[in-house]
Amino acid sequence: MIYQQLIAHINRHVTLSSAEETLLGDNLQLLKFKKKQIILEPGKHCKGEYFVLVGLLRQYYVNAKLNEQIVQFALENWWIADHDSLVNNLPATTYIQALEPTDVLFLPAKDKDRILAEIPRLETYFRIMMQRAFVASQRRIGFLFNQTDEERYRYFISLFPDFVQRVPQYMLASYLGFTPQFLSRIRAKKQI
Repeated sequence: MIYQQLIAHINRHVTLSSAEETLLGDNLQLLKFKKKQIILEPGKHCKGEYFVLVGLLRQYYVNAKLNEQIVQFALENWWIADHDSLVNNLPATTYIQALEPTDVLFLPAKDKDRILAEIPRLETYFRIMMQRAFVASQRRIGFLFNQTDEERYRYFISLFPDFVQRVPQYMLASYLGFTPQFLSRIRAKKQI
């Protein structure tokens, strides 16, 4: 079953019956993306949520100066979507792109409410996922306001040392809110 990885993730938070697992699995689509493939772009409607089985995705804006500003990464066992587009039925304002060859399970928005009604424990699971994402977002905003660039970098690499090896440095700098040149200086200082 292609969805066993997701079921294992769900079962860390709530327990589904085998019938519920099958019902959920029947409503998921396996999608495969090539490295650098754009999955979503501004102006298009986000049609659902992506659970990463293998690979790495990023979500980003392009600002008025045509600079990319990364707002989220998603690697194995993480969800990603343009939630403003999904929740408010608006055109997306962000891009989602594969940074590596990536396999995801896609949960179409058009099916989610029905599935949640049929599997109430999934409502709890998705609430927990949204709460965790919200807390992570609040922490990130707090770090941007309260930590120096170097403190933010050091803290991030202490939390996600393997992740840092998978992400190009200029993208990591964008996510952490500083320039690639500043990141190069921090990394050079560490090696001295």
